[in-house]
Amino acid sequence: MGNWITCTIADIGTVVGGATPSTKKAENYAGGTIAWITPKDLADFSARFISGGARNITEIGLKSCSTQIMPKHTILFSSRAPIGYIAIAANEVCTNQGFKSVIPNESIDYMFLYYLLKYNKENIERLGSGTTFKEISAATMRGIQIRIPESLDEQKIIARVLSALDDKIEKNMRINDNLPPHQKWKNAEKAGCGGNEETAGLFSSLCAA
Repeated sequence: MGNWITCTIADIGTVVGGATPSTKKAENYAGGTIAWITPKDLADFSARFISGGARNITEIGLKSCSTQIMPKHTILFSSRAPIGYIAIAANEVCTNQGFKSVIPNESIDYMFLYYLLKYNKENIERLGSGTTFKEISAATMRGIQIRIPESLDEQKIIARVLSALDDKIEKNMRINDNLPPHQKWKNAEKAGCGGNEETAGLFSSLCAA
């Protein structure tokens, strides 16, 4: 294993929040083509890549608030209600205020960053503050300390191994979705309902190697 370094989220990417255009103005949403994601869109979302949510917004809606368009491969990370929903932007997207997303810079592989945040969810959640519900602020998110391989190639190797496992799980789940009801449960077991745990264990072993 190569050299690993300690750094912060701010060292490897830009933390971006979001906002909600007024729902009282139809022109903010009607006919919109800009993908706009909320934590609710990720509530039952099990894939890694997301291209859009239940609603799009318009250019007018975009300009009416502080949300901003983020590039493909941004890591979307919900920062409240709850903390820790995560997905990778499959294309340009923006979000509501329930996210502290990370746009990776050239020092980090986006897929490695996805797994790093996903399997540090509980540690990040413990940093949340608030009385009504816990929330991660932008400052807190930027200051979170992480350990990463200094070599981008090594990051990509780790991400490739994890991705191969998740590719198989996602493929099997897609097959399961198309099966008759009486066959679904049996195939779900084959697909690996504990896929997240399996990938998490592999991530830990790879990082400790």
